[in-house]
Amino acid sequence: MKPSPDTIGAALLICLLAWQQAGAADVSVALPSGTVIPDAAQPGPDFDVDKATAAYLALLTPEQRARSDGYFEGGYWLQLWNWLATVAAALLIVLTGWAARIRDWTARRTSRRWLQTLLFAVAFLVLLWLLTLPLTIYEDFIREHQYGSSNLTFGGWFLEELTSLAFVLLGLGLFITAIYALVRRAGAAWWAWAGGFTFLFLLFVIVVTPVFINPAFNDYKPLPPGPTRDAILALARANDVPVHEVSWYDASRQTKRISAHVAGMFGTTQIGLNDNLLEKTSLPEIRAAMAHEMGHYVLNHGLRHAVYLALLYGIGFFVLDRALTAVIARWGERLRIRERADPATLPLVVAILSTYLFVVTPLQNRIIYAGEVEADLYGLNASREPHGFATVAMRLASYRKLEPGPIEKWLFYDHPSGRDRVEASMRWLAENQQLYETKPVQ
Repeated sequence: MKPSPDTIGAALLICLLAWQQAGAADVSVALPSGTVIPDAAQPGPDFDVDKATAAYLALLTPEQRARSDGYFEGGYWLQLWNWLATVAAALLIVLTGWAARIRDWTARRTSRRWLQTLLFAVAFLVLLWLLTLPLTIYEDFIREHQYGSSNLTFGGWFLEELTSLAFVLLGLGLFITAIYALVRRAGAAWWAWAGGFTFLFLLFVIVVTPVFINPAFNDYKPLPPGPTRDAILALARANDVPVHEVSWYDASRQTKRISAHVAGMFGTTQIGLNDNLLEKTSLPEIRAAMAHEMGHYVLNHGLRHAVYLALLYGIGFFVLDRALTAVIARWGERLRIRERADPATLPLVVAILSTYLFVVTPLQNRIIYAGEVEADLYGLNASREPHGFATVAMRLASYRKLEPGPIEKWLFYDHPSGRDRVEASMRWLAENQQLYETKPVQ
């Protein structure tokens, strides 16, 4: 049940390349500190949304735009390679007989079906992780250093990968065990029950992430008293976000990217922002970013996304049921797979579901995209910081293509493009210039 020597050798080779890439030059497209306001974006009687938007987009040089576009467009191909790698690894495990041998090994260790499933799930997930590790190293370490986004050494990165793997083995292992229990108990209707259970699982993840998962990767500390903390808490009170503290965390040891969140529910709600956002931006940008995140919370996007994604997965489980039944009927004896509830079907389950999710990726993107647009508008109205929001959008251009085509946007974007966000900010400013008539923009 070990990966082949060729797989181990490939992983070690890419590890060596990763060490060599760790000192790659910083090619980020960071803007200067502070809110950036081009002359054409200043409010006034001659204010023009199109000219103001173009002025913001012109803040990046052609070379910076090319790097940003190259990074994001490379992600399109990585979606394909990740799907192919996952399907290939899963099929390798089942076609070589590893799945049946692992199943037989778990049966010799215990007679409890649920424990057999859990042991099989853990063994399979570790094996899948090892087989796809070379691509993971390239995607998440080498490439991030090539584009100047990562601050991690290879050792630090790999330790975080192992930490992530531990959470996956615990959370996904238990989830898989529960799904197979539903298959045994619910019979032909298992897929509908599985969709409902997926909804509950997603809610559980939303609740536990701020408390248990986030602190495993970063050190969270209370934000000291001062203008930034006061401004964030004032926004929270004005928008009925039930928190009394703001946390900051040390993301700069991992990445150069700015980030913030308002996460949790049922008493676990947390407001957090990373040190990059604190140190590299201005108060208007922080207010704009935090108001956007509060929009997600106030508009119940976590709950709504859990409902929509559970429905999407429920349809996927139905497709899986039909496909798995056909595969077992035709090749079950050759693959030594006995029934739908046999844990040895898990590699086939992963291959089929991965294919389904790859096909419906644009639909999943649309679900997330709709919430992001709503949170953008909510954030602009709550913070009244159009220039702060536009500047943040331009900072995010270090890894998000600014101006995608319509088909490109529909297929691959789960957030509004940088151009769309800047334009929305300038349109908001055009409709609310009276707010700035008595006080010049700084």
